[in-house]
Amino acid sequence: MQQTGKAAGETRCGFIALIGAPNAGKSTLLNTLVGSKVTIVSHKVQTTRALIRGIALEGRAQLIFVDTPGIFAPKRRLDRAMVITAWSGAHEADLVGVLIDARKGLDEEAEALLHRLAEVRRPKVLILNKIDLVAKESLLTLANAANGKGAFEATFMLSALSGDGVNDLKAWLATRMPEGPWLYPPEQMSDAPVRQLAAEITREKLFERLHQELPYHSTVETEQWKELRGGAIRIEQTIYVERESQRKIVLGKGGQSIKAIGEAARKDIAAIVETPVHLFLFVKVREGWGEDPERYRGMGLEFPKE
Repeated sequence: MQQTGKAAGETRCGFIALIGAPNAGKSTLLNTLVGSKVTIVSHKVQTTRALIRGIALEGRAQLIFVDTPGIFAPKRRLDRAMVITAWSGAHEADLVGVLIDARKGLDEEAEALLHRLAEVRRPKVLILNKIDLVAKESLLTLANAANGKGAFEATFMLSALSGDGVNDLKAWLATRMPEGPWLYPPEQMSDAPVRQLAAEITREKLFERLHQELPYHSTVETEQWKELRGGAIRIEQTIYVERESQRKIVLGKGGQSIKAIGEAARKDIAAIVETPVHLFLFVKVREGWGEDPERYRGMGLEFPKE
């Protein structure tokens, strides 16, 4: 959608892919850059599955950030789909932001990422995250080492959680976007349908509540979205798991877990849609959903053949 009221030559617009190892802080940074919750954040790794786009304005530039799944050594089909999606986002962007967790430094995952980065023929910027947790001397050493392994146009040190240094990154990115009309209305913060975002929020609460491996074997789908009289919204979502034993874990003793998940999700969804929400959660067993191509398409992932 072309922005009205401004000549194409006066505006800039482009895509910035945020890539990094799991838990590097990509989702937190995206939410901070946009100024709103557009993707889920969890201390557990590999929570982002598909490409989530967040949209921010900086002066006359519209920045479209693409939060990609964490890049790691895949073991399962779902893992492979997530890694394929992450690299596709990098290859298709106008610019690539490479996040490195400053606490971990150039560990095995970061080294593997930087090695493969040479295949991406796009301008790149190095982003050292979580600098508030690391001594300044080690930050300079890390920045020099990383720049020695990749052709970066600039290096930024920031804390995605506190926001320290984020505005400097945002201002620099605005100058690097190609000239052209904005692709989204100025008030839009994400291209994800609100039903999908609501499902992602509930999945986030699954991660927060359940510390077992269960969330990796679950998915959430918004089945019903109905506007009620008075402006409230009734939402019905189904949490799909692969086995009956997993369903019992999600429900919890006396339904305590599902109740806590639903209440936490309801509050976040209501804050985003800015209206009261009545959320109803159901848990069903769908055996082998992790091998079902249709489920991958629903998550915005390519189904790996192997």
